[in-house]
Amino acid sequence: MSDPLRPRASLRTAVVWEVLKDALDRRVKAVGQAPAESAGEGAGERAPGVLDVLDTGGGSGNFAVPVARLGHRVTVVDPSPNALFALERRAAEAGVADRVRGIQGDAHGLFDVAERGGYDVVLCHGVLEYVDDPAEGLRNAVAALRPAGTLSVLAAGLGGAVLARALAGHFTEARQALADPAGRWGAGDPVPRRFTSEQLTELVEAAGLEVGAVHGVRVFADLVPGVLVDTEPDALEALLQLEAAAAELPAFHAVATQLHVLAERD
Repeated sequence: MSDPLRPRASLRTAVVWEVLKDALDRRVKAVGQAPAESAGEGAGERAPGVLDVLDTGGGSGNFAVPVARLGHRVTVVDPSPNALFALERRAAEAGVADRVRGIQGDAHGLFDVAERGGYDVVLCHGVLEYVDDPAEGLRNAVAALRPAGTLSVLAAGLGGAVLARALAGHFTEARQALADPAGRWGAGDPVPRRFTSEQLTELVEAAGLEVGAVHGVRVFADLVPGVLVDTEPDALEALLQLEAAAAELPAFHAVATQLHVLAERD
């Protein structure tokens, strides 16, 4: 993914970004109305309207930098030194280097590098597909939240992969993905695991959170030829609106490339 604020890249990120931005706004209001001691350790030191955000697997800052542009403090934990170097450069170019901190680490050893119970919002985007134990990874993300914190989970969807393989003429691989417990279409599949919306919401609820919303992401964007979007007047905006309209409809969750779950800690 690229920066959600760049128009062409927004085809892949717009739905998640709009949902996340609204969630951040609600969290700011909630924190502002709560006593500092009830918001968790260190909450009294925060500036008004500033949240502490943890981005696990945040890589080069696709979401971290836009979140920092809103004025929040973001800690990015990622196992890749190259991604963290790109994050540092991107944050500097955006003028938010003082609000973005990158740390090398992973979901399994999250609390070796991050504070338990220290964040208002935790992003767990593109992580659960790759960790050995998705349930453990999710539990760690939840344990990083302050009371009443918000979790944003983004993971690969099974239906989108099946549809993509079928439309490419790889019917055997599409059927293999349907039958495989991990949703993989074969040995050459670069994604170790995919989820249905039911599987993802069950994982989130089992970690002790209340699911607030589920969205299908990239329902159409990965299927529409790029030349059509680039050459037809107003096609990009129309496709963005179509993605937004379909995102909340359960019927389209089954064919989305990615699934997004927004949940809160009670």
